Amino acid sequence: MSDALLSWLTDPPRTAGDLHGRGIHLADDRGGWEFHGYPELAASARRVAGSLAAQGVRPGDVVCVLLPTGFPCLSSLFGVWAAGATVCLVPPPAFAAEAEYVEHTAGILRQTEAAATITAEGLAPLAARVLAAAGSDREPWIWRDDGDEIQPREPGALALLQFTSGSSSRPRGVRVTWANLEANLALIRSALGWRAGDAGASWLPLHHDMGLIGCLLTPVSVRADLWLMRPEQFIRDPARWLRCFAVAAHTAAPPFAFEYAARRLGDRLADLDLSAWRNAIVGAEPINPRALEHFARLAAPAGFSPSVYLPSYGLAEATLAVTVRTSDAPAPTVRVDTGTLRFAGPVTIEEEGEFASPARTPPDDGEEGRLIGCGGPGDGVGATVVDDEGRPLPDGHLGEIEVTGPSVTSGYHAGRTGSTRFVDGGIRTGDAGFFHRGELFVLGRMGDSLKARGRSVYMEDLEAKVVSATGIAREKCAVVGVEGTGGTSVTLFAEKAEGAWVEDATLVLRAALGDDVAITVVTGRSGLIDKTSSGKPRRRHMWEELRAGRLKDARVLETAHVTTGRPV
Repeated sequence: MSDALLSWLTDPPRTAGDLHGRGIHLADDRGGWEFHGYPELAASARRVAGSLAAQGVRPGDVVCVLLPTGFPCLSSLFGVWAAGATVCLVPPPAFAAEAEYVEHTAGILRQTEAAATITAEGLAPLAARVLAAAGSDREPWIWRDDGDEIQPREPGALALLQFTSGSSSRPRGVRVTWANLEANLALIRSALGWRAGDAGASWLPLHHDMGLIGCLLTPVSVRADLWLMRPEQFIRDPARWLRCFAVAAHTAAPPFAFEYAARRLGDRLADLDLSAWRNAIVGAEPINPRALEHFARLAAPAGFSPSVYLPSYGLAEATLAVTVRTSDAPAPTVRVDTGTLRFAGPVTIEEEGEFASPARTPPDDGEEGRLIGCGGPGDGVGATVVDDEGRPLPDGHLGEIEVTGPSVTSGYHAGRTGSTRFVDGGIRTGDAGFFHRGELFVLGRMGDSLKARGRSVYMEDLEAKVVSATGIAREKCAVVGVEGTGGTSVTLFAEKAEGAWVEDATLVLRAALGDDVAITVVTGRSGLIDKTSSGKPRRRHMWEELRAGRLKDARVLETAHVTTGRPV
């Protein structure tokens, strides 16, 4: 049993000191916050557990929760655990078309064979369609807070099924045990240097591993205060999240959050109070150093320091965190010669540096080949870089990242497989990277690459070249590579009207890829770049939609040939 995460669910004595003054502050839609103390949340969770038990849910069963961030979602999450069951947080509907959402979510429910699915009254019809599509004859259970309380049951070994943020109707559920969860939470708290009285703030979705484990369960495990928003509330008002750091010390967020806040708020960042902010774990997508430096310069008058950033590497298959920076010194950066990258070969480092201080503006030379260090392995974690045969490579050599340790999960649910492989108690992650001076530098998914001129070319690197050559915002473009019997091709998707930039983009791609790779440019309005819940481009899905002619208002500007291969 997880004492850290479940012991507070028993009714705390009324003499428990300031425990009754701590809890979760939920953002409302009027610009304010609704406070729910831990005793209130624990009582509600016990009532949900009683309702689930009355429906026949037994310890070890899987219960799905299809709810947006809010008190019912938190009550359900901890209520499932109080019932002794395994929880699976299902993404609530966001911006995807309903048919696509039903297909993807049904793929999750089909795997879980859930004993119950908890939802809200307004989502019940959609949840019923998902259950039907999953082949279940069960009806969704609408969350209520009126059941009979029960004392928390002893849970089984499996704490949660964490589904990865892919795009297919066959998503993969990672089996996270209580031992995995406790080990990773201890790693995160240690890296953050969490102190008594510290608080956190987050807008990340709770169905995502960084939002659930890094931002919700980390403070809950020490019964700390947390300010919690929904993702759409952050999009509407990023300053609301930032204002939390007048009192909150910790958060985790993808690089997009800082880039977006800087673009939306600009010089108004200087008017905020960020003086309490000590740590921001940054990960979940390739890290653009320039975007983080831009935010740091604008936010410096508000008390923000670049040392707040903790660039990190992790993945759901390792519960969450693998490496996290813990030093107060600015993170190191390197610029590599991308033209000489070879898998299992040495990496040519052209330049070494560190995050720019807020007072210094980095040279305007783009981001091509510039990478940021993501720290070393956390306590008890083993991280190495290996070749195709799984043999460790020396520092400074490019290979696949392999992870071992107590946070490594027991595999995918229902026999699923993926580019991340579970081998001999460890994980071959499918991510490419190298170590330099004790720091892990990550290039990206090995599947997000193709061979050109006899070397590996990474889609993130091509996107960086396009951004540098055209000035397009990083999140407004995505490159998809395809290798097949018809040859090799890349497609650049850009949320920008046709213009002279198309020629600039084509020229820089041609220079990187050579004459044998076909190049297609697709332009469209905002929303053309389809992304996963963690902000990563759904490259294969976008290519398939283009090939099927399902991209609305998109314009194909150049197509050298059509390939019959698969997108990488």
